[in-house]
Amino acid sequence: MPEFDAFHLARMQFAFTVMVHIIFPALSIGLASYLAVLEGLWLVTKRRVFLDLFQYWLKPFSLAFGMGVVSGLVMAYQFGTNWAVFADKAGPVIGPLMGYEVLTAFFLEAGFLGVMLFGMSKVGPKLHFLATCIVAGGTLVSAFWILSVNSWMQTPAGYSIAADGRMMPEHWLSVIFNPSFFLRFPHMVLACYLAVAFVVGGTGALQLLRDDRNQASRMMFSMAMWMAAIVAPAQILMGDAHGLNTLLWQPAKIAAMEGHYDSGAGKGLILFGIPNEAQERIDYEIQIPHLSALILTHEWNGMLRGLKEWAPQDRPPVAIVFWSFRIMVGLGSLMALIGLASLWLRWKRRLYQTRLMLWATLAMGPAGIIAVLAGWVTTEVGRQPYTVYGVLRTAQSLSPIGAPGVAISLLAFVVVYLSVFGAGVLLMLRLMAKAPISGEPGPTPHLPARAAGITPGPAMAAE
Repeated sequence: MPEFDAFHLARMQFAFTVMVHIIFPALSIGLASYLAVLEGLWLVTKRRVFLDLFQYWLKPFSLAFGMGVVSGLVMAYQFGTNWAVFADKAGPVIGPLMGYEVLTAFFLEAGFLGVMLFGMSKVGPKLHFLATCIVAGGTLVSAFWILSVNSWMQTPAGYSIAADGRMMPEHWLSVIFNPSFFLRFPHMVLACYLAVAFVVGGTGALQLLRDDRNQASRMMFSMAMWMAAIVAPAQILMGDAHGLNTLLWQPAKIAAMEGHYDSGAGKGLILFGIPNEAQERIDYEIQIPHLSALILTHEWNGMLRGLKEWAPQDRPPVAIVFWSFRIMVGLGSLMALIGLASLWLRWKRRLYQTRLMLWATLAMGPAGIIAVLAGWVTTEVGRQPYTVYGVLRTAQSLSPIGAPGVAISLLAFVVVYLSVFGAGVLLMLRLMAKAPISGEPGPTPHLPARAAGITPGPAMAAE
């Protein structure tokens, strides 16, 4: 069967490893910044609750960081084993960028991670806070270089093609700050922050459902909801700008995301449908007229190109991109809705007692991670059939390898990843299932006022 030849098996292997890997850097980036904020608040306010939360989230962060480093190494090896032609052709550009990540981000993180994890009682609070900030900064520097590499593969710039077909860097600033980098980098960082906001918020919601007087649980839930209320709308605006950039540089990807086969003015936004690639149409579609044109061109009757303008072999797989995009946008909209609802409940002073809100946040705990995965699927599958967009096709990037070898290594990766990283994720969930130990007392328990011989006052009535 053609879908199980070496080419498709190698694609499946890289897709599987990158999908597992991206979970851990997303958690590391968000949690590192969260830990820096917690420790900074503790130093400024001297409130014990911030130190309690710092110590509570330090272990999940260290697990996520370690698993991210290990799973990332495997991906780098695949460039040489399965995608050697890509490594040879694009190596002069992407090789130095990935080397810069090691020289900057990894050196920062490796140099100060031990101080952050074990040095609280040895180096003093201020120096320890500096180490935490450097580790958090290192995760952002790492994201900077990786997003630069990925963005260059999406919108290549600043290079020339040598006589032997290799891509040679001509202007490094144009390579690094390529046309889509300034949108992809903040879009990814905001996605990491939003993902961690709901992981933290879901954990806080779980603890509040058990005991709504735990001060540490209340604080983590409150901070997470503030983050959701601020970052989710910001991410929607950033996503809009990112979509306009993609329309400019990768119009075929936008056509697949929107499900537009025919070009035209005033195209509607397809909320639901089933892509029919054989017949080049969307079956059972439900759409809002003109909305797609309005979002993408900011004009009611804006013109959009359809997939039929490209030959079938030059189009991305429509069904995968169509659905992954809707999963990402749908979950992002729900997260924004929860963030707005938290503002209303906070104003009504019912944020910690509204069980529907707590259950909804708990259910949405994994939503940010799923949205990150869906976003990466949209980005990477939407780039097909190219590894370097418009320059090097994926089919031309494969190493001269046989299907049996790739199949065996893919099976080995699946078994090892599910066992090793599955165990790591289960350990993280067990740590998060335990309520944080709070050194600050929570609010006074509610008592049946009349049974206690107390006349309810205005404050109690408001509760």
